[in-house]
Amino acid sequence: MHADDQVDEGVSPELAWFLRTAEDHRPVRIVPAVCDRCGGRVFCVLVDDVEGAAERVCAGCGDRAFVADSEEIWEDADPGEAGCPCGSEEFETAVAFSLADDGSVRWVTVGLRCRQDGAAGVYADWKIDYGPTDHLFGMV
Repeated sequence: MHADDQVDEGVSPELAWFLRTAEDHRPVRIVPAVCDRCGGRVFCVLVDDVEGAAERVCAGCGDRAFVADSEEIWEDADPGEAGCPCGSEEFETAVAFSLADDGSVRWVTVGLRCRQDGAAGVYADWKIDYGPTDHLFGMV
């Protein structure tokens, strides 16, 4: 891990480690997904790994939320439901924000950890080429 990495409370060590090793050598901030409606932490996730977009659906209450700036391109996206090789479609979800020297977000990486077998993977990532970017940290 980079000396300047930040892992917010609620991200499992396994998913944090996986996301950190998937990133470049820039510092990252890793933020867990938490349902705004019920506080749930298990999600089904729709991803478009070509366009770089994701939407999460709470397994507890069904509340939906876009990840980071995904809503802006969702109309052009062709999402599919994320699935683990074990067959499960429910995940712990976290986002790694790769940070530039000035602290702005340069990359968004969506990591999922299967609730059934613990397998972790990167399901979507995309470049951020605008600023300011602080609002993205609250959109996980």
